[in-house]
Amino acid sequence: MKVSIIMGSDSDWPILKPAYELLKKFDIEAEVVVASAHRTPGKVKEVVTTAPERGVQAFISAAGAAAHLGGVIASYTTLPVVAVPINATALNGMDALLSTVQMPSGIPVASMAINGAKNAAIFVAEMFAISDKALAEKLVEYRKNMAEEVAKKAARVEQQLG
Repeated sequence: MKVSIIMGSDSDWPILKPAYELLKKFDIEAEVVVASAHRTPGKVKEVVTTAPERGVQAFISAAGAAAHLGGVIASYTTLPVVAVPINATALNGMDALLSTVQMPSGIPVASMAINGAKNAAIFVAEMFAISDKALAEKLVEYRKNMAEEVAKKAARVEQQLG
């Protein structure tokens, strides 16, 4: 299992790093690439079209403004593309979100919330878990741990209430 994380700028890395770390936690290999859909379109095409040779099975893309990196990636592949719109302009990420969710029929891109990189990693893991029982079990454990953390937070609030 391998994912290619492609971001339009190195300024997107702080948002994507938690997704990268979560993929590692699930034992999913991830490569990280900085390539712009509009400033380095040749590099994007090369990274995407050679992905199967590197064992890549899905993409997580991230870009801000109306730069729709996910759509450009999807135009070159039939592998799944999960896009993370980045809050990078005065529009608070809405431009990136709309450019991602408004894909033309026939070229799908799954879109997460603005800055929703961790959900992108979980979504990709869920896709891979369809055919990987060990990964499916890790996802169940991950959800169990989240529920336990919420229970601890609830207990702290209840203690404060007296």
